[in-house]
Amino acid sequence: MNRWTSSRLVPLAALLISTASAQTEEPKPNTRQFPQNAKRGELVVLAAPDIALDSKPDRLSPGVRIRDINNNLVLSGTLANQNLVVNYVRDNTGLVQNVWVLNSEEIKQKMPGQRGGILSNIRSMFETPVVKDDGNTPFNQLPKYKQ
Repeated sequence: MNRWTSSRLVPLAALLISTASAQTEEPKPNTRQFPQNAKRGELVVLAAPDIALDSKPDRLSPGVRIRDINNNLVLSGTLANQNLVVNYVRDNTGLVQNVWVLNSEEIKQKMPGQRGGILSNIRSMFETPVVKDDGNTPFNQLPKYKQ
C-alpha cells in the first residue's frame, strides 16, 4: 500500500519551502517615534553621571532613562567610553533625562529642524555668509566690516 501519494507530498513540500524562505529574510531594525523636543547628539559616558555630549561636558539626571537600539533600558555604566549617536531630551533643570541609542535606520532619518550632521542642533552666533573675493573686486565694492 502506497499511503504517501504525490497529492499529499506537494502541499507538505510547499509548506516546508515557505517556512524556510521566511527564515532567510533579514530583520529590519524598527524605527521609534521620538518626542518633538528631542535633539540628536554624540554621547560618551565618562563616569556616571558625567558624560560628554557633542564633545562638551554634561551630566545625566538622577532618574535618567537610557534605551538601547532594541528599546531596552540599560544602565549608564554599560555604555562607558563608547561613542554613541543618540537622541536625548533634557529635564527642567537642564540635565539629560531621556536617551535613546540610535540604530542604523534611525541615524539615517533626519530630525525635524536638523540642517545636517550630528551636531546640527548647535547654532553658531557668528553665522554670516561667506564673502568670496576673486582678487579683481574694486576697492569701493569690497565688503565693509565693523571696527
